[in-house]
Amino acid sequence: MTIDFHWRLPTHGCHSSIRRGNYDRGDWSPLGAENLAPGLDRSGEDDGFRYIDHLAQIAKAAESAGFQGGLIPSFPNTDDPWSISSLLARETKTFRFMIAFQPGFGNPVHTARASASLQRATGGRLLFNIITGGGGPAQLWWGDSFSHDDRYGRTDEWLDVFKGVWNQQGFTYKGRFYQVEDGGLPPLLSAEEFPEMWFSGSSDAALKVASNHADYYLSWLEPFDQLFDKFARVKEKTAALGRQQKCAIRVDLVARKTEEEAWRDIRLGFENVTDETRARWRGQATDSVGASRQAALRPTEATRWDDLIVAPNLWGGFNLLRGGPALGIVGSYEQCAAKLDELIAGGADGFILAGTPHLEEAYRVGEEVLPLLGQSASALLEAAE
Repeated sequence: MTIDFHWRLPTHGCHSSIRRGNYDRGDWSPLGAENLAPGLDRSGEDDGFRYIDHLAQIAKAAESAGFQGGLIPSFPNTDDPWSISSLLARETKTFRFMIAFQPGFGNPVHTARASASLQRATGGRLLFNIITGGGGPAQLWWGDSFSHDDRYGRTDEWLDVFKGVWNQQGFTYKGRFYQVEDGGLPPLLSAEEFPEMWFSGSSDAALKVASNHADYYLSWLEPFDQLFDKFARVKEKTAALGRQQKCAIRVDLVARKTEEEAWRDIRLGFENVTDETRARWRGQATDSVGASRQAALRPTEATRWDDLIVAPNLWGGFNLLRGGPALGIVGSYEQCAAKLDELIAGGADGFILAGTPHLEEAYRVGEEVLPLLGQSASALLEAAE
């Protein structure tokens, strides 16, 4: 069985350490003498090194460390993943670009043509992380006031049309949200490989659309029993449609030579969290089922870093140290590999991994953790014998 491993590219700046909360890599925070990409030369002037140059370093590191590609996120506070992908294509050779995309924000026919052109230009290195939005103020930032279930209905139709015009000449579609007459891509573009779809969402509406369209059902990390139950439900729904569903997990790691070193970095990071970040961490309005499931993992107040240990080597405070999902893996290289092995045994077919800082951690995880996969299962088997 082949397991896919992707890395994450921080399109909103990066920290130089998990111990500090300031975004000192990139120009998303006020530019200081310590900033990397862009930085200041000895005379205090812009040194000409742009943030896209730093992202290229991360993509190359991930590529050389054995990752197939990388997730390029899309939030109100990030660069645009389509532009980033096009710019990085010339900097890498095999690195695949997983564009995070909310289908409702683009016409499906136009997006199919743009995607086929990107496939043609990069040798088929495009894939998608289809997201449908978390609702609340973050969704209104995009000008999208559709209700939760209507957004998933729109995503379902969008993917029907995207697939239809790619694979069928004279494609006609009459839906609630989209109508197409006699559509279809030109032969040179439709001959390109159809992009792989990694689909995010935890609600019943999301699982239904995932069953219809996804190559990989993608979830943030959750307590393992809860996660495996979700995987089983989406696989059951997909099997009822005569298809097979792969499952994948997006998770951050703090992997160090020893477990003590890993938890020390978490403790120092927790101690440096600002009051402003703590207030934001207590939660914003959302109708995202996935975000609600993450919030339910933690106490409303945490006075100590170890208040947020959810299970051995699982810590639920990552979103205090950086944006994104709360739950991640903390431990020695061997412990982190063992946790990934447990997830694979529970039905994971792919991963989007991340660590802070993204550049150095791409090398560390690729060189120190991934080569250990499978060894914990072998050790257990030997012990049983």
